Amino acid sequence: MKRSVESSSLLRRKRAVVGKAGRVCSSKLRDVMVIAEREGLLRGERTQMVRGRMPEALVARAKKRTGIDSDTDLIEVALANIAVADDYADWLLSGRGTVDREAELEF
Repeated sequence: MKRSVESSSLLRRKRAVVGKAGRVCSSKLRDVMVIAEREGLLRGERTQMVRGRMPEALVARAKKRTGIDSDTDLIEVALANIAVADDYADWLLSGRGTVDREAELEF
């Protein structure tokens, strides 16, 4: 029997943030996956193949930091993190060194 797309997506999201020995990964990764789910990014059929050769040390450290064992789940969390990233830091830094001309500066 085939599960509904949404319920299987929820299971994948839940599995993606659970690492070794059932330990839940960081709240940041959990939040990323919840946001991605809410935005509909994890729904639908899994038809897109993403693969590439990565340095072993990079993959090992990413798996260790996240607690994720599966390459597929690791890539899913990484892509979700990029897709739902907050641009606040970039916006904040873009104004660095500038002052509004109408700002009153008392010297």
